[in-house]
Amino acid sequence: MKRRKAKALFWLKTAGILAGLLVLWVGYVQWKIYSVQHSQNSEPADVAIVLGAALWNGVPSPGLRERLEGAVELYEQGIVDKIILSGGLGTHGSTVTEAEGMKRYLLERGIPESDLFKEDEARNTLQNLSFSQNIMKANQWTTAIIVTHHYHGARALDMARFLHFENPRVYTVDSEVMNITWHKTRETLAYGKWTLDKWMMWLGLSSAP
Repeated sequence: MKRRKAKALFWLKTAGILAGLLVLWVGYVQWKIYSVQHSQNSEPADVAIVLGAALWNGVPSPGLRERLEGAVELYEQGIVDKIILSGGLGTHGSTVTEAEGMKRYLLERGIPESDLFKEDEARNTLQNLSFSQNIMKANQWTTAIIVTHHYHGARALDMARFLHFENPRVYTVDSEVMNITWHKTRETLAYGKWTLDKWMMWLGLSSAP
């Protein structure tokens, strides 16, 4: 009887510790999201990188349009004069890459084609940034502003630092069309996965894209 009670107490304490660690982790990620959201500035950069999201039948989804409008703001304010559009072939009936769909949208918004650069192979955020970094190097650009939603900015910024971007920054946008509570919850899990992946790469147990 005493042994069973001791065992039950052990597992109860273990569950309590794990629950406490989970609460701390969720709080940490939400703090990271908040801090990045409120740390934006208007210092010019060589290029903006718009992180892709879903196309709907070849057309940017409402959420992706919000990111693109953020890039338009940076461009029209003269903060950047070049834009990289990053995203490969997605779902939702798309027959063109996210990058191509974004390019068409920005052309309609009056951005000259000469200022738009497509990266159309990436399938995740780390690839978005790594492959866009290759375009930057080819054009001798050194500074970038990463354009995405508030909930995604902290992870994107951490990835850019991992890839050794020079003084990376993010420009995060609000959303009027997305379920932000759901996305922030999902981002907590995604940030945890990224943290694990990052340590695996640091330890040489996995490779970057």
